[in-house]
Amino acid sequence: MKKLLVLSLLALFGAAIVRAEVSKADLVDRVETCEAILQEFQSRPDTAIPAAVLRKARAIIIVNQFKAGFLIGVKDGYGVVLVKKPNGRWSLPVLISAGEASLGFQAGATAVETIYVITDDNTPRLLFNHSFNVGVDAKAIAGPKEAEVERNNVDILRTPMLVYTKVAGLYAGATVKAGHLSRNDSANCLLYNTRYTMPELLYSDWVTPIAEVQPLMALVQRIAP
Repeated sequence: MKKLLVLSLLALFGAAIVRAEVSKADLVDRVETCEAILQEFQSRPDTAIPAAVLRKARAIIIVNQFKAGFLIGVKDGYGVVLVKKPNGRWSLPVLISAGEASLGFQAGATAVETIYVITDDNTPRLLFNHSFNVGVDAKAIAGPKEAEVERNNVDILRTPMLVYTKVAGLYAGATVKAGHLSRNDSANCLLYNTRYTMPELLYSDWVTPIAEVQPLMALVQRIAP
């Protein structure tokens, strides 16, 4: 038992080292993966975010996670956040980290893709304090489907975070706590070749979007004008 625990811990630390050694190409791939996730969500009736929800969006977070473990469960990953500016234009996609962990007997693996539609201007600023826990620091509920929106559920649409999730794979074991999202300034400095950090990247026009992030910006602008 102790040997298995040690091996699990070594695997976690090894994964952390690999994640730390990323290139700009790796970061571009993360942005493009998030774009693909959003495109796939919107292409399927069972996962598409209704237009009525997107019209209320003040920020959108797209997260790609992989959850795996034996004895120790880990869900780790990355994502991007975009905010809607007062002029109606969407910001640069800013890279973030996403993860959660739990203890208990569990085994398996699964991919988890999540889109958070944020309906107020204050919630995305929680990331300025390095990180926040979904459902704890910011109230979050499952986002309504098209049929539910047609019922004019005003209370749901007023919730700060509406969550849309797609899971692939098999995972059995302990229930994990709500995930946390955190800023990743080092990744953004490398991606955009700038010393500006999350607040400036999201809310100013001081950094010109690189070509690789423009397709995601155009997609978000089109579905959430």
